[in-house]
Amino acid sequence: MAGQVVILNGVPRAGKTSIATALQARLDGVWLNLGVDVVIAMTPAQWRPGIGLRPGGERPDLEPVVQTLYAGLFEAIAAESRAGLNVVADLGLHDAYSRPLGIVADAVRRLAGLPVLLVGVKCPIEAIMARRNADPQGGYYAAGDTVPEPVRRWQEAVHRPGIYDLEVDTSVLSPEACVVAIGRALAAPPAPSAFERLRRRGLA
Repeated sequence: MAGQVVILNGVPRAGKTSIATALQARLDGVWLNLGVDVVIAMTPAQWRPGIGLRPGGERPDLEPVVQTLYAGLFEAIAAESRAGLNVVADLGLHDAYSRPLGIVADAVRRLAGLPVLLVGVKCPIEAIMARRNADPQGGYYAAGDTVPEPVRRWQEAVHRPGIYDLEVDTSVLSPEACVVAIGRALAAPPAPSAFERLRRRGLA
């Protein structure tokens, strides 16, 4: 029997990693985390940020590698699920590159037939900026009262087209509360699923 797959899709600092950690601790069964941070850690330095490449088409030289890295990730998720293991993947899926890469469509194709729950991890940009300013990481995230253009691009690109099985707002829900909602959706998955709706709309 295939394992469950939960894809947490959202912008950086939206709280995806915290949800994934809480999910691993609270839901039954073995849950592997195959998210963006894991993949970046495996990626050679010269190809980073790899699948963490932000929207805007600013590194077209990396885009072919990004496409291949995503393909490998989706195949790995599928393999773990078919082996009976559960997978949570915290990602920032978008197609705002210098040329369309069809990342979401590729996920739908490679994970076809598996029990996938696509979760939109939402968070208002004001809360995102408050988190960045509170944890500037040596100045990298510091922005004061301004919203850097890359942050705006993330916010605009990641939730397009916005078709999900479940949406959670981390500005009002704790990671644990998000996991409760995810657990309920896993127990009674919506039909048709988000992947099926994407297929029907010709988006995958």
